[in-house]
Amino acid sequence: MAEFSEKRVHQQIRNFERAMDGFEADQPFSRYLTTFFKLNRQMGSSDRKAVSRLCYNYFRLGTAAPQLSQQRRLVLAEFLCEQESPLVAVLEPAYADKLHLSIRDKITFLESEGFFKLEDLFPFTEHISEKVNLTAFLESQCIQPYLYIRVKRGKTNFVRAILDGSQIPYTTIGEQTIALNNGTSLQRFDALDGIIEVQDLYSQRTLAYMEPGENESWWDTCAASGGKSLLLMDACPTVNLLVSDIRMSILRNLDERFDRAGIKHYRKKIIDLAKDTFPLLGSERFDGVLLDAPCSGSGTWGRTPEMIRHFRADKIGEFNALQKNIASNVVGHVKVGKPLIYITCSIFKAENEDVVNYIVDNFGFEIARMDYLEGYTEKADSMFVARLIKT
Repeated sequence: MAEFSEKRVHQQIRNFERAMDGFEADQPFSRYLTTFFKLNRQMGSSDRKAVSRLCYNYFRLGTAAPQLSQQRRLVLAEFLCEQESPLVAVLEPAYADKLHLSIRDKITFLESEGFFKLEDLFPFTEHISEKVNLTAFLESQCIQPYLYIRVKRGKTNFVRAILDGSQIPYTTIGEQTIALNNGTSLQRFDALDGIIEVQDLYSQRTLAYMEPGENESWWDTCAASGGKSLLLMDACPTVNLLVSDIRMSILRNLDERFDRAGIKHYRKKIIDLAKDTFPLLGSERFDGVLLDAPCSGSGTWGRTPEMIRHFRADKIGEFNALQKNIASNVVGHVKVGKPLIYITCSIFKAENEDVVNYIVDNFGFEIARMDYLEGYTEKADSMFVARLIKT
């Protein structure tokens, strides 16, 4: 059995190396991995799971221990991220009895061995807002977040019955949120179509900052696939909604999601928010404006850890400039006394507090609420949200 286990471990390492060698970083790793598995159909489900785990754990090592070989770094990554690991048992048996330790204790141990420092897991710590718990955030990068779904109002018991019937483990959070293990497939359940939406926990909690009223007019400026709009319309179906994005292909995807959710009454426009919006919207003003701004996505890198290796620090300044430009074109469409909801999935100060201060200082807004949503405490994405009132 030991010999077979060792052979299996080395086969998994070879599969890992093949997968990593073919990744060009020009697309999300999850999408690349889907293609990789289609081209390697000889891999069974256990092999695919092993490759996925090894690759994602390797990315979670960030820029730590660059002096070591790829295989040696993989051993450290497995040790850091897993409680059980045949790979560690085979290649570094001296570490096997420490696999049960907490992430913090493992990091302390590896630091004492001289391999890396905690900050090496995320080489952009100087840009992180001081309002973020740095140690907790960095430790969270070693943990795969949950898959969160939002359930249509009144349908939670129906969804739970389907999950229970298929023996799918889950945790209910509040009235409409369910957490599942990452990788759980729900596509085979046709009955759930239009009833659930995949949406991270803290993305759902941005609703608390919106406070929509009956028959109000709202504009979702960077609607993308419509996650925030669906959240808004589920909470207040009488809202008169305008959705916009820069490309029609994006809005077509939104149309499909809205159709499945039974949302029919809304307007849509193609708007480049980096340009003057008045030629398209004129003097139209809204009771609420959502600005879910383009950003680095650094608060989601626990879910997409490949970004840590490929992101450049100078991009933070580029996002800051883009966010300020977009905000300057959007703020004129907010009614006096009404809110602009500024949202990012970043933990970088330049994309968050700095942009909010720019809006307040230049366009006559006051901060009603401004928070970091600490997804790193609940195996979720971390976000920033500010409710700004036009004076």
